[in-house]
Amino acid sequence: MKKAYVILMLILVTLPNFLLGVEPDEILKDNKLESRARSISKELRCLVCQNENIDSSNAELARDLRLLVRERIVLGDSDEAVIDYVVKRYGEFVLLNPKFTGNGLVLWLVGPIVLLSSIFFLLTIHRRINRLLPEENLQLNDLEKEELKNYFKKK
Repeated sequence: MKKAYVILMLILVTLPNFLLGVEPDEILKDNKLESRARSISKELRCLVCQNENIDSSNAELARDLRLLVRERIVLGDSDEAVIDYVVKRYGEFVLLNPKFTGNGLVLWLVGPIVLLSSIFFLLTIHRRINRLLPEENLQLNDLEKEELKNYFKKK
């Protein structure tokens, strides 16, 4: 039992390494350039997976983007220039954290607008329901109580 526990722990510890989408043949020989590539890759969205960065994705398009990022870094582009190049090529949707301008502004504002309009809608429905409910006491009067007793006596 103890061996199975140790094996399970080893699998869980090493599992994140297997889940990375970066292939060994993609890794740059210069560690400094590779760390730059990794940091840029974590900011770019996989266009296939959409909620994953290209560093974690196994999709072919993500691999192409990782190679493109590394190619631009080797050519001497700055981090911002690499990101700008990818954005020009694929649009702002490729950014995991879109800029607060242009189309990115729409992406940033849609969530709060939907939330606020939903709250407004729910409050409106709540007010209408409360208006429809009678404000009088909902207790049974004596006649209704008597009718209820007679009804259950018949059954």
